[in-house]
Amino acid sequence: MGKTETERKLSASQRVELHIKKSIYSGALRPRERVIEEDIAHRLHCSRGPVREALLRLERDGLVVTLPRRGTFIHDISRESIDVVFRIRGKLEGLCVRYMRENANPKDELALRECVRKMKAAATNSDDEQFLQADMKLHQTIWKLARRDQLFRTLNSVMNPFIFMVAREFSSRQPIMERYADHEAYVDAILTTPVARVEHQVEQYFQQLHDRLFRENGPILLASNGKSWLDDDRF
Repeated sequence: MGKTETERKLSASQRVELHIKKSIYSGALRPRERVIEEDIAHRLHCSRGPVREALLRLERDGLVVTLPRRGTFIHDISRESIDVVFRIRGKLEGLCVRYMRENANPKDELALRECVRKMKAAATNSDDEQFLQADMKLHQTIWKLARRDQLFRTLNSVMNPFIFMVAREFSSRQPIMERYADHEAYVDAILTTPVARVEHQVEQYFQQLHDRLFRENGPILLASNGKSWLDDDRF
């Protein structure tokens, strides 16, 4: 597949960073999985220098962790980190929704309803991957409709990889039609809740989703002995 115009303008280290994030979105790289510098350099036809630069930025953002004498790994998704992701996402997406509603455009609802339509089609076909992509498209559309570039960049570049990892881990733990119904109700709520209350409504939605997932499924990806995976001799 050829590169997009945007990708052609990126530096080598930026291409590496984008490649790793796309690998997370696609499920090719999962939490705790090792990132092999040589493999990435070979795949992207670059030296290991740009790979290391990209990994430093990703480590700064908390997406990877480098362990002495062990290598670099996609960061674990512990109960604590999931809690942080849900809380930050609730606050930032709530802010997006408020901005969207304050600067409402008649086309905004059409864009959101189209995203929901694609989610329904994926749910009807029991297509988890298509559903996940449509799910993220819905939320990215909300971020864009806020019309605040800095807010969109923060959610899209910093939060999105974590959101994808959490979504993938939970996607098979709730029936797909239930996930669709939740999102349909969410869109109805953000479009009809009074503007003065909508930001709080979004925060509550993500907190309730977090609580329900943990109540029904328990913590995920935690070391079986209760220790941090960073202390696990296998890594």
